[in-house]
Amino acid sequence: MNLLSIENLCKFYGEKTIFNNLTFGIDDNDKIGVIGVNGTGKSTLLKIIAGEEEADSGSVVTMNGLKVGYLPQTPIFENGEVVMDYMNRICDITSPTEESNAKSILNRLGITNYYQPIDELSGGQRKRVALAAAMISPVDLLILDEPTNHIDADTILWLEANLKKTTKALLMVTHDRYFLDRVVNKTIELDKGNMYCYDGNYSKFLELKAEREEREVANERKRQNFLRTELEWVKRGAKARTTKQKARLDRFEEISNIKAPEKKQSVEMTSISSRLGKKTIEAINISKRYDEKCVVKDFSYIVLKDDRIGIVGPNGYGKTTLVKMLIGQLKPDSGEVIFGDTVKVGIFSQECDEMNPNQRVIDYIKDVAEYINIDGGRISASQLLERFLFNAEMQYSPIGKLSGGERRRLYLLKVLIGAPNILFLDEPTNDLDIETLSILEDYLESFNGAVITVSHDRYFLDKCVDRIFAFEGNGVIKQYEGGFSQYLEKKQEVENFKEEKKNDKKWDKGERKLKMSYKEQKEFETIDEDILNLEEKISELEVEMNKCASQYSKLQELAKEKEELETKLSEKMDRWVYLNELQEKIENQ
Repeated sequence: MNLLSIENLCKFYGEKTIFNNLTFGIDDNDKIGVIGVNGTGKSTLLKIIAGEEEADSGSVVTMNGLKVGYLPQTPIFENGEVVMDYMNRICDITSPTEESNAKSILNRLGITNYYQPIDELSGGQRKRVALAAAMISPVDLLILDEPTNHIDADTILWLEANLKKTTKALLMVTHDRYFLDRVVNKTIELDKGNMYCYDGNYSKFLELKAEREEREVANERKRQNFLRTELEWVKRGAKARTTKQKARLDRFEEISNIKAPEKKQSVEMTSISSRLGKKTIEAINISKRYDEKCVVKDFSYIVLKDDRIGIVGPNGYGKTTLVKMLIGQLKPDSGEVIFGDTVKVGIFSQECDEMNPNQRVIDYIKDVAEYINIDGGRISASQLLERFLFNAEMQYSPIGKLSGGERRRLYLLKVLIGAPNILFLDEPTNDLDIETLSILEDYLESFNGAVITVSHDRYFLDKCVDRIFAFEGNGVIKQYEGGFSQYLEKKQEVENFKEEKKNDKKWDKGERKLKMSYKEQKEFETIDEDILNLEEKISELEVEMNKCASQYSKLQELAKEKEELETKLSEKMDRWVYLNELQEKIENQ
């Protein structure tokens, strides 16, 4: 069933065409990923479809009663709003069950203080609150702009699983290529104002796009051959102006006016680095606490000249704190960090350096260097900007006219032309388009120095690192060899081993007894009735909660009691499984 249709949609910013005459539809079973280089209008398209912005021409036609949910890159909150106020406003929570579901998903996303003022939350926490609201909103079409930014890898896996099984139609922009591969079934590419639709996930998109570009090249080759042949005929001159000859001339004119496919531009990165001596960065038993919380405990490591390290772990565990200590921005509570004389650190942080929106793009780069030495010689700041897809017009425009992704790309260029030999990347994939990410990955492969990356992007980590530092709580940092997928496999192996040991210990106890204890036997005889009683009490509570929906304090009291009963029921169910397995073992001995 068609949910909405986009017809001849156009958007311009000044003289710049963002997109032109876009036409496509969204059906109820569509899960669409929108991709394209920064500045092609991905976020703008989402805003127009969500009703947050108007197109210059064209229309968005929706089915009657269509409900649309929208998660922007930067969510907007009202002054003085607390977490649950926002959830109520966005999700229209009307029952205790809905409130319980909202709190459950907030808790899963790491938001445990449901009545904390939004103003006190970090940018990442705000994004997760908005994501929670988007996930439970009763909508037909869910529009997500960079939903994986600012959330950790475990949460991304959880989000991925939920979006795969949701019955809502999806339209989203994300740079996470594993996410696109596993969730979407249709891909839309925006490129130089045009749109290309492909049936399939990211891998299928790459295949179909290559086929399309090959066809375009072949068609252009045929066009040029035709024009050469016809041009010779035109030059010879027609002996008579017959209708047939006029039609041939008109066809020549028509094909001459066809625009040739533009040569694909891509970011070009040339290795720019300084010599790195034998002594790099050495961390010796460094530790750091914040009040009672230990975030780094007795960490030691010597950075190797060709290291490719990925730092992973849940948000708030201390990843950025470790990086700040390694680069000398933060002093450890104990231990020390020693720097070699030749170390030149480059830092690509989550937040771009303070940019003056009125400064010209080229002047921002010239503040670092007017000429840059590269492997092939020496080039100007303007030439290097061209390689980073900043044409002459953009170079002499103010930074304030750039999109968020274009600013991020400009900031990356500034970091790289500083010629670092140890590069620290803090969430480098946020706001960079997939094409720039691919080029950055190739650049890092040939980078002559060490690279240390904090990232939740699984694809990026798999491609760019060969050692993982994993934060596992209470300041503990464990090392794993390999990329992110290998780390996950090893972590799962450890968890499986622990579970097997736990089960072995449990059954060892049962084996020695070969019968239930008196207490277990009495529990086994009554546990079915106990479970039934708990389920009845929970049902009665739900009925009572619905009756007093307007009495907030009473609702809170009942909700708390219901939560306690559900915990008891869960524990009873676990005991029921254990006792029945034990009884079966006794009977079969």
